[in-house]
Amino acid sequence: MPVSAVARAAADGAGAVAEAPKSFTITDPRIRESSGLAASRAHPGVYWTHNDSDDGPYVYAVDGRTGRTVATVTLAGIEPRDVEGISIGPDGNVYVGDIGDNYGGRWQQVWIYRFREPEKLADTTVTPVRHTVRYDDGPRDAESLMVHPKTGRVYIVSKKQSGKGALYAGPERLSASGVNTFRRVADIDVWATDGAFSPDGTRLVVRSYFDAREYRWRDGRPEEVGRPGVPFQRQGESVTFALDGRTLMYGSEGRRSSVQPVGLDGDLLPDSVAKAADDAKNGGGASSDGKSGDGADDGDRNRNLAVGAGTFAVATLLVVALRRLFRKR
Repeated sequence: MPVSAVARAAADGAGAVAEAPKSFTITDPRIRESSGLAASRAHPGVYWTHNDSDDGPYVYAVDGRTGRTVATVTLAGIEPRDVEGISIGPDGNVYVGDIGDNYGGRWQQVWIYRFREPEKLADTTVTPVRHTVRYDDGPRDAESLMVHPKTGRVYIVSKKQSGKGALYAGPERLSASGVNTFRRVADIDVWATDGAFSPDGTRLVVRSYFDAREYRWRDGRPEEVGRPGVPFQRQGESVTFALDGRTLMYGSEGRRSSVQPVGLDGDLLPDSVAKAADDAKNGGGASSDGKSGDGADDGDRNRNLAVGAGTFAVATLLVVALRRLFRKR
């Protein structure tokens, strides 16, 4: 299937992947600190990821059925400092965010690298476009990079600084020359380690180590709608929507780290998915908000899981954060 056809199907929430995604383990020993995750548009069932730092200019394509690496992309001419996010735009490009700052905001500028998603899965070397990024209110530590699947605008969520994290919007189109100023558009009350837009662009999810928030995307701004469930992971780092639009895929750091699915329901469902569910179940017991009895139970289980994880986070978040802060000093 051509790249454009898969992208359109995914963006419309049409369920480009018929089978519900399942959990998998990343088996490649080179992937020690998977810090970002993006569902491939060109290759359904494949996920792009990368290491945190101290690795090199590499991006890996991992098969979500087997957990094996099926392609390694080497970014020529790049010496990454702290790669923390990855996303795929409607233009068929992969965007890689060299946006981390373990010193809490020391770097005056960070970078986004962009390259075309390969049509064939094989080891390759590409020369990416480099975009220089600065924030309108000074340096930030960030781990969440998202490209809106309709507009192509690039967004970053910073980690909490002076008590709050924030959503920053890039220019309408990134420039490869000069500096791209990202402007603060909303507070995000999450210790954000990753974020992702739904395939239809109507929802934004932002996760932390143990928690997540989901937002309705309206006129370029987020409106919180709830807290999706988060699986218990040793260090929750990444999240992406599967192409079906109704499943979040959560990843973590560490060798042989797992990627785990969590289903969505109710207001957490992207608009196109909720509408499709209503149309399919018309007269079949679904309510107008897309919930069925089973979906409501799943949602309750997910929320209970989130509450349990949040309780655990109170005891452990400080330890994890301090470890990340000082490990590379």
